[in-house]
Amino acid sequence: MLKELQYPFDANYILSKKKRIRRTLLEQGEGFTDKRVAILGGSTTSDIKLVMELFLLDQGIRPEFYESEYNQFYQDAVFPNAALEAFAPDVIYVCTSNRNITAYPAMGDSRETVDGLVEAEMAKFTAVWDSLAQRYRCPVIQNNFEMPLYRLLGNRDASDYHGKVNFLTRLNLRFYEYAQQNPNFYICDINYISADYGLKEWADPFYYHMYKYALNVNAIPYLSFNVANIIKSLFGKNKKGFVLDLDNTLWGGVIGDDGVEHIALGPEESEGQVYSEFQHYIKEHKQLGVILNIDSKNDEENALAGLAHPDSELSAEDFICIKANWEPKDRNLSEIAAELSLLPESLVFIDDNPAERHIVTEQLRGVCAPEIGDVQNYIQTIDRSGFFEVTTLSEDDAKRNEMYKENAKRARLQASFSDYREYLLSLDMHAVIRKFEPIYMERIAQLTNKSNQFNLTTKRYTFGEVEAAAADPEYITLYGKLADRFGDNGVVSVVIGHVVGKECHVDLWIMSCRVLKRDMEFAMMDALAHRCRERGVDRIHGYYYPTAKNGMVREFYAAQGFERVAEDEAGNTEWICDIGSGYADKNNVIRVEE
Repeated sequence: MLKELQYPFDANYILSKKKRIRRTLLEQGEGFTDKRVAILGGSTTSDIKLVMELFLLDQGIRPEFYESEYNQFYQDAVFPNAALEAFAPDVIYVCTSNRNITAYPAMGDSRETVDGLVEAEMAKFTAVWDSLAQRYRCPVIQNNFEMPLYRLLGNRDASDYHGKVNFLTRLNLRFYEYAQQNPNFYICDINYISADYGLKEWADPFYYHMYKYALNVNAIPYLSFNVANIIKSLFGKNKKGFVLDLDNTLWGGVIGDDGVEHIALGPEESEGQVYSEFQHYIKEHKQLGVILNIDSKNDEENALAGLAHPDSELSAEDFICIKANWEPKDRNLSEIAAELSLLPESLVFIDDNPAERHIVTEQLRGVCAPEIGDVQNYIQTIDRSGFFEVTTLSEDDAKRNEMYKENAKRARLQASFSDYREYLLSLDMHAVIRKFEPIYMERIAQLTNKSNQFNLTTKRYTFGEVEAAAADPEYITLYGKLADRFGDNGVVSVVIGHVVGKECHVDLWIMSCRVLKRDMEFAMMDALAHRCRERGVDRIHGYYYPTAKNGMVREFYAAQGFERVAEDEAGNTEWICDIGSGYADKNNVIRVEE
């Protein structure tokens, strides 16, 4: 990842060097995910598009763009549009602002008249969203409204129904209600972004009247960055956890030198309060399924003593892996990733020491180590970086830290067995494998976009595409949940195949790395074979498309009893399993409810 594109970035540098940055990203990048992004604008969007491309490339997404003509967002969405239909977008961004409000309340308007104005605006935007959802079945990102440049009523503008502030706030709330009811619809919160940037600068009218930009040109990187964060989250590019230093990161001072009683932490002094607030912020991430780990140059005894400090918001129980030793931090981080069955680039390294950050990012490609500055800036820098942008939030996310802890217990149990099958039987595993059900649609879509290592075709599915596959009689869909004596892992595997005559072609086969080597893949294969035989299918075709990350499943189909029938120069392979004359189940350690 380019340092120039990590928050806090230099917006003017990005705008002036965007061609050079783009060239560098394309030269250095590999294994890009190609996505088609449509931008439907209510004002000029050309530079928004160009800068958004940089942030997406930096996240491993190579975008192709469709861009509407100036202020044609409504027409492009609502009326037949052959060009947009041929483009077949993977995601649509509706870039509007308060400049696109048709009519504001006047001081003489009655409450009923103002209510009618709100309904008219909502009808216009709802027509846009409903039409896009029906035509393209892809995620739609919609700006909310920034606050007005001026307040005719002063502070009363917020509370009086005639006020622009009140009017825009009501519309924003209606936008949020629509988002809550439509899971493939997402808000880009320019109300917050513009306030964070500085509304007076953001809304400088010079840029609208001169260039028809609805925001200050210098603010474009901040808008583009936020939209790119939503898109990368939709397509599984979020980070998955923190790896945190201790001294002068989670508390002030060096515990080995100062002693636990003298570190800065807690309410007694201002510095300690700031560290406590930061710890609280980090701990809140557990609610999102972000996993917490420690990588500290310290004696383990001192590290645990600091976490046991009476004013510490965090305890040792909040962390999955604690590496407190004198080994190089990049080595510790690699070991943490391996123990979690994650790639190092899935983790964000937080350390106050710039030398340690440099070593880690130089040795471990793709790991982010933000320049967090002084302790009072830690939260702002990490929060604005968008590492964990939330587009979906499932029950499995909330339980993820516990799931990883349960995995650690399984690893300890495994060490006590010499026979691996006996170990698997001791787990007392039971699975639920069924066709897609509405209650799990969001989790299924999320898993298709997060799984990189155990992903045979690397296809990604939006929520709408998951729904469409589930409803299409030509498709076989399966999700698998796995539980054992230590807990429930939730939905961990997904298979999507389309049936053509007596053949089933597997479009997607993924599994969470949390359940590797527990024979869940055999249970899923058995279920797929049974579904296929019920449908009169004689042969299953499997496909493997290699990436830099999915080498672990190169011979997956061979292990399932498939025969390799084709391979090209790029290593793409096709496999066939003949089940017409019968099929022998392969799973014998998991009890399955189908």
